Amino acid sequence: MAFTIAIDGPAAAGKGTVSRAVADHFGFAHLDTGLLYRATGRRTLDGTDPVEAARTLQASDLEAEDLRTPEVAQAASRVAALPDVREALLDFQRAFARRAGGAVLDGRDIGTVICPDAEVKLFITATDDIRAERRWKELREKGHADSLEDVLRDLRTRDERDSARAAAPLKPAEDAVLLDTSQMSIDEAVSAAISLIEDRLNR
Repeated sequence: MAFTIAIDGPAAAGKGTVSRAVADHFGFAHLDTGLLYRATGRRTLDGTDPVEAARTLQASDLEAEDLRTPEVAQAASRVAALPDVREALLDFQRAFARRAGGAVLDGRDIGTVICPDAEVKLFITATDDIRAERRWKELREKGHADSLEDVLRDLRTRDERDSARAAAPLKPAEDAVLLDTSQMSIDEAVSAAISLIEDRLNR
């Protein structure tokens, strides 16, 4: 049985953590689509053409250790604004979404573009300050010295670029359920998401 859960939202809202937990809970496959763009963006930092980088992306590219750096995040946001890059990665994502046994995909345009017919659509968000603090702590734990102010500025720059792009802008699908995690713990956010999905499964 194919059952697709589309989870969208801005950076550091908690969608990745929630998506992985939801996939584990239901026994579904999980795809962090942002990694596709991070891996593509990372390759462009070495001078590779963005579209060529997307078309020749290898599974090993998704395992690079520096995909979570601020530099790669900005490169990912830049290549994600290119329609030809998005087109090059479209078929892979859609095939993954309809695989037998269920799938959870998280990103920025899953419910609106990649899987508009997904059985469940969630849009996970949080305030700018909360998201910046979460990302700053994550980076600090990995040894990065970025200030909280720098992280907030980078996050807002990326949000603006992702929301304003012509190709698949960041926005909730019309039928997505909004989940604001600003005042939630990880466990509370995961529990809320699972409850919403179980309600849809039991209909």
